Amino acid sequence: MISQTEENYLKALHKLTNDKSEVSVNEVSKHLDIKMPTVNSMVKRLSEKGLVHYESYKPLKLTEKGRKKAALIIRKHRLTEMYLVEKMGFGWENVHQIAEQIEHVKSNDFFTKMDELLGYPKVDPHGSPIPDINGNFRFEDYTYLKDCNAGDIVSFMAVKPSSKELLNYLNSKNLELGMIITIIAIEPFDESISVQYANRKLEVLSSKVTSKLLVQPAPNNN
Repeated sequence: MISQTEENYLKALHKLTNDKSEVSVNEVSKHLDIKMPTVNSMVKRLSEKGLVHYESYKPLKLTEKGRKKAALIIRKHRLTEMYLVEKMGFGWENVHQIAEQIEHVKSNDFFTKMDELLGYPKVDPHGSPIPDINGNFRFEDYTYLKDCNAGDIVSFMAVKPSSKELLNYLNSKNLELGMIITIIAIEPFDESISVQYANRKLEVLSSKVTSKLLVQPAPNNN
């Protein structure tokens, strides 16, 4: 059994090692906003439990056991977010903090039932993949909207990262996952993109926004 604090460390390590296999104690300290001595003490404890590869002054790396534990915590979080949106009517901008609390529930049966009631979703409300019961992720080959070209027609598939401020902004633009977006023009000066979607008039999205929206070619547009 691992504690809630230990689970939070594992989840942080999983996020930080998503793009690279190893991270420093200092990176973990900054990510969690926790002092270095406290982080050092915790990673030593996780190492003793076989969850983290740890040596003094060397990068940290999750063990396979630690990676799976972290993935299953993420699974609980993302299933909870989906349940809150699909079954309880919460907006996608209001589910993260609630899921942060519920992800620490220990009962596997609780989340198995949640998964069943949802119809075994593959992604959460923000389009992030939900790990399977073995902690495996299924990643799709998405592209950031900022990297598309004028004339492209794409499906809006995910938001990464999905801050509450960004989600509220997308709400104000009535822009939802699954919508078909047509790229009308790209402004060379600031890389803002003019788009059309859902029979709306022209909308201009800044590069700050388009660098967080993941898309794929729309059906029948290959």
